[in-house]
Amino acid sequence: MDAAFLSSYPALDEDQALLVKLQALKLVVFDVDGVLTDGRLLYTEHGETIKRFNVKDGVAMKLLPKWGIQVAVITAKDSAPLRQRMKELKVEHFYPGCHNKAEAFDELIERLDIAPDETAYVGDDVIDLQVMPKVGLALCPSDAHILVQRHCLITLKKTAGEGVAREVADMVLASRMTLESAYELAQKPEFEK
Repeated sequence: MDAAFLSSYPALDEDQALLVKLQALKLVVFDVDGVLTDGRLLYTEHGETIKRFNVKDGVAMKLLPKWGIQVAVITAKDSAPLRQRMKELKVEHFYPGCHNKAEAFDELIERLDIAPDETAYVGDDVIDLQVMPKVGLALCPSDAHILVQRHCLITLKKTAGEGVAREVADMVLASRMTLESAYELAQKPEFEK
């Protein structure tokens, strides 16, 4: 465990059950817009959508599965840039254009044979409230809608698109080992393949 890193989160100091929840996770589910991106939609003159992703999140989403924690993305939006990014990150459990996030989540955990309390969900807006009450640990960026913040056990330090997935991965991994140990895998040349 990386106690030094985790001590920067008052919620973990105040409630030791949160640490147990982090340690129990087998699956982390991310929303996209407002979590992995800053939530802004940019359009080209041809009507194509441009999204800006944080490269730090990519490392996190590739690292978690290496430590046995599956990653999924459930998002209401769908676009070519989004599909390309998920392909680059080898996100196996990807649900684009999903308006019934609860149904997708239920199908996913049944297929993976993972209990709801072994899952975390990271979202920022009211559509994410379809899933948040179902999971063991709900998290949100610091600029999430107030209703979402009220349903989250942990409000992150990062804002949308500024490394939210990386912060979540660091918390999950730090609950199990030092971050130095966790990131040894990311330092190997084959990690980027």
